[in-house]
Amino acid sequence: MDAPHPKAALDSINELPENILIELFTHVPARQLLLNCRLVCSLWRDLIDLMTLWKRKCLREGFITEDWDHLHRNLLRNPCGWTLDLHTGSHLGFFKKYFVTSYEMCLKSQLVDLVAEGYWEELLDTFRPDIVVKDWFAARADCGCTYQLKVQLASADYFVLASFEPPPVTIQQWNNATWTEVSYTFSDYPRGVRYILFQHGGRDTQYWAGWYGPRVTNSSIVVSPKMTRNQASSEAQPGQKHGQEEAAQSPYLAVLQIF
Repeated sequence: MDAPHPKAALDSINELPENILIELFTHVPARQLLLNCRLVCSLWRDLIDLMTLWKRKCLREGFITEDWDHLHRNLLRNPCGWTLDLHTGSHLGFFKKYFVTSYEMCLKSQLVDLVAEGYWEELLDTFRPDIVVKDWFAARADCGCTYQLKVQLASADYFVLASFEPPPVTIQQWNNATWTEVSYTFSDYPRGVRYILFQHGGRDTQYWAGWYGPRVTNSSIVVSPKMTRNQASSEAQPGQKHGQEEAAQSPYLAVLQIF
């Protein structure tokens, strides 16, 4: 039986799938893409003019653009949008500036759908921006309490990929009732994150009827870029005048002022 013949080598790099070519182009300096590579052939020109390429390149280089500023916001909807998971005792108290718990455990949560909020899958899986979680809590001065927080990053099928669940905090009676901030940043988490579950709450330790447990407020989840690159410019090399004129037709000429 004859041995299988090895596959013939590619005659041209253009025989590669377009998504592979785009990935290769993301590793080429932007100036070279616009002034040299774009002039090679119509295929390269069309691929280099794709917004997909420049989104990938900006993410890889760590740039922030004005078009993406709207993504940097609090994803928790206060005070609406909460699911009451456990509200025994006198239930949760909804006051103007905060929530307050009762003498038995009270928990509330929100589930954030990142794709529905505008974060595309490529951004989440390739760039994996930091996810910054914050919460504030305080006890009443005359009553002790226990506060707890749990934040989970989950996949599309709700499999938990990363979690932040610090030990419950107990505050004794006759305290100074100061507000305390809890903050945690998810970095370099596994690929596939699509949901964020935020759950917090607690109870008072005196078992008083009414709302004497921990107060919680100003909760937030913010998807934040890992770094900001300062703008930098560089001079064109000799012999590139024609390339500059041709690249001027590209809608991405402004990239030369950034990369």
